[in-house]
Amino acid sequence: MATRRSAPHAAGWIALGGLLYTGTIVGFVGIEIYAGRSVAEHYFAIAPSISLGLLADGLSWPILAVIVLLCAALACYSIRYIEHRIELLYGEESEEVQAAYNTRFFTLFLYFPVGFIGTILSTNLVSLYFFMEVLTITLFFLMATFGYLERVRVAFMSLAWGIVGALLFLVAALMVYSRTGSLEIADLAQMTGAPTILGAITLFLVGLMMKLAIVPLHVWMPTVHAEHPTCIAGLLAVYANLALYIIVRVLVLPFGADFASFGTPLMVIALLTMVYGSLLTLAQTDIKRLAACSTISQIGYSVLGLGALTSAGVEGGLFFFLSHIMGKTIFFSAAGIVVYITGIRDTRQLGGLAQKMPLTATLWIIGSMMLSGFPPFSSFAAEWIMFTGIFQRGALSGPFMIAVGIGGVVAIVLTVAYTFGAARRIFFGPLSAELEERNLTDPSWTMTVPLFIIAGVSIVLGLYPRLVMDLMHAVVGEL
Repeated sequence: MATRRSAPHAAGWIALGGLLYTGTIVGFVGIEIYAGRSVAEHYFAIAPSISLGLLADGLSWPILAVIVLLCAALACYSIRYIEHRIELLYGEESEEVQAAYNTRFFTLFLYFPVGFIGTILSTNLVSLYFFMEVLTITLFFLMATFGYLERVRVAFMSLAWGIVGALLFLVAALMVYSRTGSLEIADLAQMTGAPTILGAITLFLVGLMMKLAIVPLHVWMPTVHAEHPTCIAGLLAVYANLALYIIVRVLVLPFGADFASFGTPLMVIALLTMVYGSLLTLAQTDIKRLAACSTISQIGYSVLGLGALTSAGVEGGLFFFLSHIMGKTIFFSAAGIVVYITGIRDTRQLGGLAQKMPLTATLWIIGSMMLSGFPPFSSFAAEWIMFTGIFQRGALSGPFMIAVGIGGVVAIVLTVAYTFGAARRIFFGPLSAELEERNLTDPSWTMTVPLFIIAGVSIVLGLYPRLVMDLMHAVVGEL
């Protein structure tokens, strides 16, 4: 209430301050992790076998740290962006009402880091399910209130897919409970060898693949990811990709040999997703839908590494997941800046914008390099590690798996084609007469500086990948 009567950007700065404080706490936890100690907290039992416990270790902490960074960066990015979005949607309302919408946005925004932190650190399957639903419901309200075309219909689409996927996850968790009498992730290994384990793994996988938008469960992604307010685009990329971490934590590590039979099908589906997602992206002329469809192909890379079920493949896939969400945050946010400044989404009506918006053009090129795996960004190191694991699997499994790995490498060319091809159409060549006459400039520093900071973090991790890989290997290396 106080922010409605104070400065119009107060809610955004308060949200950013809270996230910076959270990031400081995460930093102190990281000191413990680098010292070789995990950090576990058990708060209370909600019901028999259902508890709220949190665990930070070498696997969860790097993912948590990067995601909190992205949340803080996008909170800063949103301060100006959402003001513009509210003006477009609710410009006929009074200033007090518009200020209330601003406060509502940042209140909802903070539920994203809550959901991410809970999902990453939860030690209980039901509490993990709860935090996944926090993310789904938060996305619904943000889309319905601040989205673009047919925002209410699209919000219900995202809600339906999110709820169904989470319910399948919950049913699988109950199957585990019926066999082991426990819902703790640490006790999942007790399910190994049980007659119902393949059914439980299948339900877990299908539910999580719905969130990952893996082909053929991808149909929600292009519409939902293109029509939400662009300032949360990076968070939706995290929302989708986070299922990969859950698969590793809940399926790959506890079930070992029982999960092995799913490896080859996952790799084949991942390759199809990479190729189909890239071709779908190449066909787009809407700048936001282009960025949205690219998420489908990028998720396929991480799943390809995971399906190899070698330590290098899984660790590289997780590292690529981190690289992808950083690159996608920059790539999609640059697309959002173009729409924010020009009001145009059709790439055929753009061109030559680098002359007037050099910082935005630079951010797009950086995002393209990060998604395409160019050094010195972390995606290059991630792909190198991941494909090492994939070809290790191929050496053991025969020519078919080697061919799948080669197909994955070739698919990188498609990523280069759609990212840099779009850059050429949007930022280079002659300016149209309409754009030439308009006073177009790069946006406020609050929308650009946070994105350059993310790029800097990616470069550091690309030059020193052991900052992440050593931590992950301490957990995943058992594979």
